[in-house]
Amino acid sequence: MRRSIWILILILLSGSVPVGAQQAGRESQIEGALLAAPESLREGAAVLGFGGTPRADDVLTLLRAGTNELVCLADDPDREDFHVACYHSSLDPFMRLGRLLRADGLDRAEVLEARYAALEAGEISMPPAATLYSLTADSRPAPGGEQEVEGLRRLTAVYLPNATLEETGLPGRPAGGQPWLMQPGTPWAHIMISH
Repeated sequence: MRRSIWILILILLSGSVPVGAQQAGRESQIEGALLAAPESLREGAAVLGFGGTPRADDVLTLLRAGTNELVCLADDPDREDFHVACYHSSLDPFMRLGRLLRADGLDRAEVLEARYAALEAGEISMPPAATLYSLTADSRPAPGGEQEVEGLRRLTAVYLPNATLEETGLPGRPAGGQPWLMQPGTPWAHIMISH
């Protein structure tokens, strides 16, 4: 009996991560996620990431509560590249649903179809306008900032539900670094701006 208790303790301990390592991973996720945010909004942004108990109806964990309207997402450790994003909190139901659907194995077309059905049913709604900031890079940043990041790409998307090419005067595809309207006429139409 004594031996089985020790085996159980060893099994439990082998799956655990020291508290200091958990905190370091948490701080690293927060630091990385905030790189996507405009500097003036970083201090008050909420941060969602990996590890711990996910939020209700989400696959991500709240790593840091926010005091402003920005929600930032930590880098997914399962991705080969580095990708973080921040968006206005009014987009959270739309984004959260997409994460849940992708976690269930749905492809891009199926996610869009399910989001559209949820919008039509009134289960989620789109704000009149909202912004998303995205940062992607070929390598992960070293602690302390983005200056060491290779292949850095910034993108800002301004969501304008149901906006059309005619209403906005924007092209419907990338045009030499100029803003363009992606998915015009849909509830998730958005202006893409590369930096």
